[in-house]
Amino acid sequence: MSSPYIRLDHLYDDLDVSMAQLRERHDAVTQSRKIVELALEDGEAHYGINTGFGVLANKRISQDKLATLQRNILLSHACGMGDPVPPEVTRLMLQLKIHSLSLGYSGVSEATFKQLLLLEEKGVLPWVPSRGSVGASGDLAPLAHMCLPLIGKGDVWDEALSNRVPAADVLQAKGIQAVSLQAKDGLALINGTQMMAAYGAYVLERTLVLQREADLLAAMSLEALQGSAAPFDERIHAIRPHHGQQVVASNIRRLLEGSEILAAHRDCGKVQDPYSLRCVPQVHGASRDALDFARKTIETELNSVTDNPLVFEQGDIISGGNFHGQPLALAMDFAAIALAELGSISERRTYLLLEGHDGLPKLLMHDTGVNSGFMIPQYTAAALVSENKILCHPASVDSIPTSLGQEDHVSMGSISAFKLAAVLRNVERVLAVELLTSAQALDFRAEFQPGYGVSISHKALRKEVEHAIKDYEVRNDLDLCAEILRNGRLVKAVENELGPLG
Repeated sequence: MSSPYIRLDHLYDDLDVSMAQLRERHDAVTQSRKIVELALEDGEAHYGINTGFGVLANKRISQDKLATLQRNILLSHACGMGDPVPPEVTRLMLQLKIHSLSLGYSGVSEATFKQLLLLEEKGVLPWVPSRGSVGASGDLAPLAHMCLPLIGKGDVWDEALSNRVPAADVLQAKGIQAVSLQAKDGLALINGTQMMAAYGAYVLERTLVLQREADLLAAMSLEALQGSAAPFDERIHAIRPHHGQQVVASNIRRLLEGSEILAAHRDCGKVQDPYSLRCVPQVHGASRDALDFARKTIETELNSVTDNPLVFEQGDIISGGNFHGQPLALAMDFAAIALAELGSISERRTYLLLEGHDGLPKLLMHDTGVNSGFMIPQYTAAALVSENKILCHPASVDSIPTSLGQEDHVSMGSISAFKLAAVLRNVERVLAVELLTSAQALDFRAEFQPGYGVSISHKALRKEVEHAIKDYEVRNDLDLCAEILRNGRLVKAVENELGPLG
């Protein structure tokens, strides 16, 4: 029984099902292992099975040293440094490694595979330094650290996921015996793109909600600014039929349905809105299309085998380059740019909300002078947007040869992954600023009801965050707004009433 296809929109459920199935059966692992064992008897050199690694591929290893070879590859490659990979990403790394090995092309021993499953089942979560991968033979150093606990080495997170503790102590406490690696095991464990893929999956799964939140916030700001609904007319987008653009325009139309605010100023004489309102479908839509490309790339990777060499049922053991992170590096660089643009246009809408147009008080507070109102949250958004501009320089255009030139072109996909996660955090905070300011602005439009979707969102926020009448410690509300967005509470509230947004 093979594990199920992992989809980003059901990421955690699919992985849970996969792990449960693999605890019952893993026939593909057993079959591929038999091929490795036959290869050990044919007298031929097989890369990474009875040879050295990388630039040492031409060094033949004697039968009595094969176990030492595999143990040494974990020890020698576990040379990462820096802050740890977050526990939630490490858990994905571990599950993705298990999933990849289960597809039956890696030749890993059954004992080692079962040990990985046992660590996952018992909640033993490795402590993995984040820096050290160049995304070439996959994520060698991070995966080596992740797999050290299999042999009783390295560190793991404590129960509170707050500190690192020696893996040997945790294994002893849980009654888990360290495993002895066999031929091919070490190489199968550390070759692969699981760290890059885990970061990509973690971020892009969250964007499935975030892109709808961006549309919702744009609709809230549009209503608060008494903008025009004309730019969202379906006919405009039918003659420039980019999919994301059409979806965003449709979402905005649905969120604005029933708006008394729009109806009240339909004949106000305003000709055009600024681009951050008028061009929401074109900008949000382009980001959606880019994120869709990145999600498809990551989803393909989640269901791929990125080990080397690969073991095929015909008995062939073939050395290739599936471990190279270039597809992920490019996709994650593209995704970072797409996410950053959602933050950039959001900050512009926040700026508009503060200018005091069409009856809104300047800085969204009446008694300004003594009060600064919402002046400074926009500074925060501007700082985050500016930081994203630096983070969006693509890592994938760089390459530094490693392994004495054997690995002469590397993807730097790990850096793409770290940058993508940082951009996501920044964009969530920028959107939190717009959420707080657009809700404050809508409070001054209480004479008329906004569209149904906007009204639901506004009321949902006001259950948790109060209207501000004077200066206060705004950071707490910004943090709360960011948490609301991360948890998707506004989108859930809207979709419970209106049905799913695009």
